[in-house]
Amino acid sequence: MEKTRILLVEDDANLGSLLKEYLIAKGYYADLQPDGEKGLMAFKREHYDLCILDIMMPVKDGFTLARDISIMNPDIPFIFLTAKSMKTDILRGFGIGADDYITKPFSMEELLMRIEAILRRTTKTSSQDMFKLGTLIFDANKQLLRKGSETFKLTTKESDLLKLLCQHSNQILERNHALKAIWKDDSYFNARSMDVYITKLRKHLKDEPGIQIINVHGKGYKLIRE
Repeated sequence: MEKTRILLVEDDANLGSLLKEYLIAKGYYADLQPDGEKGLMAFKREHYDLCILDIMMPVKDGFTLARDISIMNPDIPFIFLTAKSMKTDILRGFGIGADDYITKPFSMEELLMRIEAILRRTTKTSSQDMFKLGTLIFDANKQLLRKGSETFKLTTKESDLLKLLCQHSNQILERNHALKAIWKDDSYFNARSMDVYITKLRKHLKDEPGIQIINVHGKGYKLIRE
């Protein structure tokens, strides 16, 4: 069985080496690059299944690298490594399609769990992953919204949240349930992140009559499907 290939871009040589050795020990192929520009060059040369990107890096920062990578392969999942004080940057990261983030310092085991969770989501197949939303077809497995010949790619978080809303169509999706199911934590900061994704989903659905996501005050959200 071919190993999952991970691109690791981290300018802290000590941390980068530790992460690389740990991932290799856990059965992954890990390629460590010291800055965003070298990371981009590696991505152009090689195939990867997942990217782990530090945000603060010389030459090219993690956000810019993520955008460049997403242009070449919009399906590639990525995790941001960030300092604990950079909460606004994490929101920005979700806004450009991050699948997850982890704040420094972190345990290797926590990072491994997040990697495994993303890989499970991005490789799963299910007959319950197709939903009709007005004239849109939502393929949760491939994270796609289709309308006629047009296709829109969703991020993993967008897709997971929309799938949960579809599974609770015309019912209240409790805020805490959604946070724990997708973010694994119902903290205030993760709740803010979820609000960002709800706004993004509303934009995708805005032209569909009879389809809307409404706020249920003090409880959560409801996807209306007439």
